[in-house]
Amino acid sequence: MSKLLKCLINKDISCVPIWFMRQAGRYLPEFKKIRSKNQNFLKLCFNSDLASELTMQPMKRFNLDAAIIFSDILVIPYALRQQIEFREKNGPWNKNLNINKFLETKEKDFLLTLKPVYEAIKKTKQTLKKDKSLIAFVGAPWTLLIYIYNLKENHNLSEKINLKNKSEIKHILKKLDEFLKLHIIHQKEAGAEIIQIFDSWAGLIKEGELDEYCFNPNRSLVKFCNENEIPSICFPKGLKNKYQEFIEKVKPTAISIDQEVDPLWAKNNFKEVCIQGGMNPKLLLGNERVALEETERYLDIFKNNPYIFNLGHGILPETNPEIVKKIVDRVNLVKR
Repeated sequence: MSKLLKCLINKDISCVPIWFMRQAGRYLPEFKKIRSKNQNFLKLCFNSDLASELTMQPMKRFNLDAAIIFSDILVIPYALRQQIEFREKNGPWNKNLNINKFLETKEKDFLLTLKPVYEAIKKTKQTLKKDKSLIAFVGAPWTLLIYIYNLKENHNLSEKINLKNKSEIKHILKKLDEFLKLHIIHQKEAGAEIIQIFDSWAGLIKEGELDEYCFNPNRSLVKFCNENEIPSICFPKGLKNKYQEFIEKVKPTAISIDQEVDPLWAKNNFKEVCIQGGMNPKLLLGNERVALEETERYLDIFKNNPYIFNLGHGILPETNPEIVKKIVDRVNLVKR
């Protein structure tokens, strides 16, 4: 069993597994080389050979404990027949929500679109060393709604979002729940061992709507993972002091904390769950000594807890791979 699975399943504290969100990405020169020749991001995600190669790039560079498949949370609305575009500097854009196409999409058509993702997982699994884990992922329904309705474009993202057309949204959430589960189980069958659920915009939900848009949808996905013996890592970014309520209601195998969460508070309040992440990705852009001191701080705080070293969000494009290596090497020295 890999270090990561021991931590997740057995709550093993004898070592600290390490991987990074966006570890296969724009900070690596080998990634940039491939990306420069493949301008269409979605096509790149659906190129199973290249997606597998990109997944393995950080594994070849660093002694990480897990690979995370190179894909995107928006392959789901794309497979539900929406016109998803990745616009330079502005990010993802749903060209025109077609609710009828969305709701009428059949399972076989959905899975046919996503077949290259499953092929990439199979190819990666064959390449990956036996003591390393393979993580797959989905976006949580709320976060997918943000992109489906282009709410990133139309709102100040420091303010809570007021969703309209509740009847339509109810149908969308039901469809997402059904098809996200379909994607989860097919990723498992292809070889993924762990599912991370990204609720990247959870912090934008109004407090009175957290059950409806965050806790209940995430709990449904986690329950499905549990029924299919898939460890789950939930990342409800931006929930602040509501992280504890999330854990109590959703009951994931592990909770990934962002940099706004006090790690000491998390240690003292999060029970019966593995804790992942927390360190501010921006610290990797500055003084190396400060970044390594912060690494030590997180290792010290969680020394008696099942803890997975990661960041409070993804590795930033400006990050020097050398600092990533030094952090990985330091974490790999932990023996308890």
